[in-house]
Amino acid sequence: MIARAPFVMKKTAAPVQELNENEEKTRDLILTLPLFDVFKTDDLDVLARHMRFAEILRGEHLFVEEDQGDFMCFVVRGLLDVLKKTTAGDYRVIARLGKGNTIGEMSIIDRSPRSATVIARQPSVVIILTKQGFDILTESYPAMGVILLKIIMRLLSFNMRLTTSKLADKLPQ
Repeated sequence: MIARAPFVMKKTAAPVQELNENEEKTRDLILTLPLFDVFKTDDLDVLARHMRFAEILRGEHLFVEEDQGDFMCFVVRGLLDVLKKTTAGDYRVIARLGKGNTIGEMSIIDRSPRSATVIARQPSVVIILTKQGFDILTESYPAMGVILLKIIMRLLSFNMRLTTSKLADKLPQ
């Protein structure tokens, strides 16, 4: 009598869905930003499925102060001006953002209106993460969501430190 091993069914991986053209372009742009170096190649594909890129022409608004915010952006190329409306009603440039900077992180965390206006100073390319995309990533891919959340929290913390330093320099002694 020949002893047979019990029948073991091999698990096969779910078919990997190919990225479409826009998702591939988004992934390629994500690869240019050091913020995303902590992610594995497969993770970058998942991110690319839940993010998108946008090209912004010089002078075009990315968003306007007091508008409802539901996305954040990672700057890949170009230069953006961040403007804040004064009590007198005019606008002041409070920051200039280039490659590697982010804008709109607060709208991923809270649902408050935009705190500033952002205009392209030069033709620019950004990667957009919507609140919905962020929610899907954190719910469906919790480990990746935690990493992404840590990145966003570090960015918010850095921006808060920078803002308080600038404020301290402006305060009278």
